[in-house]
Amino acid sequence: MLKDITLGQYYPVDSVLHRLDPRTKLFGTLIYIICLFLTDSWIGYALITLFLVTMIRLSNVPFGYMVRGLKAVLFLLLISVSFNLFLTSGEVIWKFGFLQITREGVRTAAFMALRLIYLVIGSTVMTLTTTPNALTDGMEKGLGFLKAFRVPVHEIAMMMSIALRFIPILIEETDKIMKAQMARGADFDSGNILDRAKAMIPLLVPLFVSAFRRATDLAMAMEARCYHGGEGRTRMKPLKYTAADRIAYLLLFAFLAVTIAVRILY
Repeated sequence: MLKDITLGQYYPVDSVLHRLDPRTKLFGTLIYIICLFLTDSWIGYALITLFLVTMIRLSNVPFGYMVRGLKAVLFLLLISVSFNLFLTSGEVIWKFGFLQITREGVRTAAFMALRLIYLVIGSTVMTLTTTPNALTDGMEKGLGFLKAFRVPVHEIAMMMSIALRFIPILIEETDKIMKAQMARGADFDSGNILDRAKAMIPLLVPLFVSAFRRATDLAMAMEARCYHGGEGRTRMKPLKYTAADRIAYLLLFAFLAVTIAVRILY
């Protein structure tokens, strides 16, 4: 399960999406999420599916590797679908005791499942094709106008970059601790939900201790290198838009316009 978490990891291959400016990919992800929540019809979801499949093909990342991250949100997906399926009022098509399924509930549950799945995959596409350093630079550069309102853009971007960088590290640390505890006789798979929750305590305590230790070491390393924020900071590779980025912006605006038109018409 831990190795199935792909969000925050980078897949090093050469592709059209890998070569795009990180600001373009951040803006594209924002447009994609807006379109995803605007869509409320099967035609709209067909359009979203076509866009997502195109992005996956352009990324050159194996499809099986990309959808592997869905296993981590499977439980949340089941809960969301169940609530919408059984608790939505409307035309009843099946009933057993106090449980009932309505035509509107089926439609809402299907849309909610697609929305959650597409949200995870779309976010994963961005992180798999962009390094944490590029994400930090792109976010700081793209949100630079907020500095006029005294928003600490650099600090926010740095925190998000560190959080993304720590995801694979903490996954690896969790796997090591779990194997060590299993070698000492710990059982994480048997018993009911309460027993499994209690069995996680020997795993969570050393994981939190290790995470705080790593955070302290990182803070000391940054202080030792005289890190004082983004003021006067230079970049080895300055961000620069290319012709591909301009074409991508035009396609994103066209995608947004078509999604809005489908929302209005259907």
